[in-house]
Amino acid sequence: MKELLTVVTRKGQITIPAEIRRSLGIMEGDKVALSLTDGEKPKVSLRPIRSVAELTFGAINARKRPEDFKELRRIFEDEMAARTMSKAPPADES
Repeated sequence: MKELLTVVTRKGQITIPAEIRRSLGIMEGDKVALSLTDGEKPKVSLRPIRSVAELTFGAINARKRPEDFKELRRIFEDEMAARTMSKAPPADES
């Protein structure tokens, strides 16, 4: 394991050395998680946090390009209406 040193500022901030940032793909504005191990000699580990949007981008291909959002909206509304009607109590036929 390679060890690199950094300094803690009076505000408790540290600079992540460039070699570590490059290795982990950490860029300005990225979020990182710090984990503290239990035990007699606690240790800290750092890992980048990726957003759900970033992790899942491109996971689903569009049905057609460009998407017809009006058609998608109509399909959604029809499906929601069908679900609502299936849950409605039967009409009183007096």
